[in-house]
Amino acid sequence: MELRPLRALVEVIRQGGFSQAAKIIHATQPTISKAVRQLEDELGTPLLDRHAQPIRLTEAGEIVYRRALRMLAERDDLYAELDDLKGLKRGVLRLGLPPLGSSSLFAPMFARFRSRYPDIEISLVEHGSRRLEEMVMAGEIELAASLKPLPDNVEWQAVAREPLVALLPADHPQAQAESTRLADLRDSPFILFETGFALNRIIHDACQRAGFAPVIAARSGQIDFIVALVAAGLGVAFLPRLTVREAVHAGVSRVPLQDAGTDWEMALVWRRGGYLSHAAQAWLALTREVYPNAG
Repeated sequence: MELRPLRALVEVIRQGGFSQAAKIIHATQPTISKAVRQLEDELGTPLLDRHAQPIRLTEAGEIVYRRALRMLAERDDLYAELDDLKGLKRGVLRLGLPPLGSSSLFAPMFARFRSRYPDIEISLVEHGSRRLEEMVMAGEIELAASLKPLPDNVEWQAVAREPLVALLPADHPQAQAESTRLADLRDSPFILFETGFALNRIIHDACQRAGFAPVIAARSGQIDFIVALVAAGLGVAFLPRLTVREAVHAGVSRVPLQDAGTDWEMALVWRRGGYLSHAAQAWLALTREVYPNAG
């Protein structure tokens, strides 16, 4: 079985269709469609429900898709290990970072890494933490920054631990408080990040422990826009302390959150049992050097 048709199947599902998958793979739509058809013929069963919108996997397709992810990841591990064996100095660090917190934690590291390893290219992708974890498991990236708690199929290295701060409109009853709890904010609409940001789960779980489900007023992936929505009085939002220092707005009060279990804990993750290239190991070593007291 060739890996190319498996890659085609994986991208069709990830991208939600043949034309979108073709753009990612840099092939024509008929080429992608033909590759998936040949795979179905080889296996003797349909893998896709082409009448569904968006297109989805059949029961057999689910099995093949899961196996394909592992096979493609093993292929990438093979190439990386062979490159290291050859002593190549022009490696590639495939790194995933979320928008939240990365500018403060990781941006200063890039210049230092570049000065030490000038011939290592950094291939950077940005998504929410949960999407990055999926990319790690699929072998698309070696390392990703994500938030604890983490799934069992990854290994991890701590980076930072920060308390959360509530962002409140200036006229909110809790705006002048020294600290606040989620229970004190239950009557206020919440402004959360887009789906895929792990911070949402921390907030939802803490609200559940406090005995209520928050009313969601809006979602966004942009910190500046979220802060502006708070200033406009749309609701309350939450950010880790290190990010709040940059989120300054005259119409927003910043009040520490007291609830237990709401700390924002960033870690670098990689696939459990997967191969880490020299470039990835060098990034982990630099992170330990920069953040020696993480955890």
